[in-house]
Amino acid sequence: MFDKAKDMYQLQKKAKTIKKELKNTHIEAEEDGIIVTVNGEQEIISIVIPDQSLQNGKKLGDNLVKCFNKAIKKSQQVAAELMKDIMGNMNLPGL
Repeated sequence: MFDKAKDMYQLQKKAKTIKKELKNTHIEAEEDGIIVTVNGEQEIISIVIPDQSLQNGKKLGDNLVKCFNKAIKKSQQVAAELMKDIMGNMNLPGL
């Protein structure tokens, strides 16, 4: 029983370390000159919109949606890769 508690403590400790790492990991996505940067926790860090992109509102909106989706998908992939080690150590049936 104490071994399981110790293992859970180690997993919690690892998860906290990974959470900090994700917060400090910046991921960029680009679409037609627009650059969106998010961290590994999917928080928006910055958005860069070039002047020429401001001319066409509909295209700007479409490109922003595409860029945000790319950035979020990339951040999910980064998080999944980092969490794979922890999930593998939990030995949960069906996962």
